[in-house]
Amino acid sequence: MACISGGCQSGCYKEKNEEEEEQLPAEKREAANGVAPCGSDICVKCKVKETIAATAAAVGGGGDGGRFCVDCFRSNLFGKFRFAVTSNAMVSPSDKVLVAFSGGPSSRVALQFVHEMQHKAQKNFDASRDRSLPVFGVGVAFIDESAIISVPSHEYEKAIEDMKLIVSNLDPPKKEFHVSAIGSVYSSCPSDGRDRLKELLDAVSDITGKEDLLLHLRMLCLQKIALERGYTKLVLGSCTSRIACHVITATVKGQGYSLAADIQYVDARWEIPVLLPLRDCLVQELNMLCYLDRLKTVEAFNGSRSGINGLVSSFVTLLQEENPSRECTIVRTAGKLTPFHFNKIPDIDDSSVHLASQRRQKKFNLKPCESLPPESFCHICNSPLSESDLRSLSSFENCQTSAKIFEVTCCPSCQFQIFPKEPASVDHFYSLLPQPIIARAKNGSLGNQRWLREQIQDCLLSDSEDGT
Repeated sequence: MACISGGCQSGCYKEKNEEEEEQLPAEKREAANGVAPCGSDICVKCKVKETIAATAAAVGGGGDGGRFCVDCFRSNLFGKFRFAVTSNAMVSPSDKVLVAFSGGPSSRVALQFVHEMQHKAQKNFDASRDRSLPVFGVGVAFIDESAIISVPSHEYEKAIEDMKLIVSNLDPPKKEFHVSAIGSVYSSCPSDGRDRLKELLDAVSDITGKEDLLLHLRMLCLQKIALERGYTKLVLGSCTSRIACHVITATVKGQGYSLAADIQYVDARWEIPVLLPLRDCLVQELNMLCYLDRLKTVEAFNGSRSGINGLVSSFVTLLQEENPSRECTIVRTAGKLTPFHFNKIPDIDDSSVHLASQRRQKKFNLKPCESLPPESFCHICNSPLSESDLRSLSSFENCQTSAKIFEVTCCPSCQFQIFPKEPASVDHFYSLLPQPIIARAKNGSLGNQRWLREQIQDCLLSDSEDGT
């Protein structure tokens, strides 16, 4: 019988604990005694398995993941993704989600994690009796830019086949794979828009402006695919590293006012809301996961950036090498900016979505959409315009052409970097723009005119005061 007194010196409890400890595996026994496995550190989470620090160093680093074992590293990374999705009510059972896929590690991990969420939802659906909650759909979209980026035909065909294979090898439910040429923003026939697209890009002399315009056209293509195919959400693979670069480039380009709109988890200024579930994940971690899980990537279309974008990317990479927390610090600092009212999922008849929306409004002190004036956006990059930008629109009253009106109603950054410097070339540049941009400009101009009229309402003469 065991002793009751806590001061017993018989050693009965000690003998029992030693017997239990001897039954433990060697790794757990060493971890319990505070001894790391021979030759390496132990995982900071499970306190049992070896870390991936050596592997991370061999493949170029894994961010903060070098402190974890393989299983805990993957669990931690997926936990960031899942928390972003659930806390911001990104996906509901009735959604149809389109994942933008470039073939790189970021979009590959985004596709994998979205697939795993869908696969788990399908298993729960099959196991439930009432089957009341449907399983959200998933599609994959790739924007083909071979018309403006020279890629050998055999490499292009192999890359497309590799992408199709990646999507088809995912477990059910089946996912549709869409390939759309960048020129399709002009027409459903790629050859019709290819020449106009080249001419449009050639009209932009600034290297950074050309890259930015191409980025905006890519988003228009993704929106077009989503609208035509019935998707309700668009997932991008933008991670902490990419967002950190954007924070600095936007600051350099004078886009500080609209910066808060671009770095949030949700961006619903577009007709199809854009989601960034990998916002809290470093690119080093995503590369590491692709290596560990043998997730195939396709690098044929991932070219290097130049101009301001390339300089900032190199600068941030250097900062990250000196201090692995630099990218997180940049994004966390920019995250203190107050989001816009469209940086949340639009309210729908779903209690979980409504609750997440309320929490987010309270966290960032956001006002309800109905209490805010309508936003005005740049016709090219879709950035929200500040009041000072809108006041400068009063100059369009002296503009004689549609092209000039279009130019002055864009944001200063696009005016400086994308529009031709010669006034005579503006009309030609305007004639080359895709119809979706022109249509958005016509709709937006009406809102801008209403805003201007409200601002100068006190200065306007009524019919009875015009002196006639």
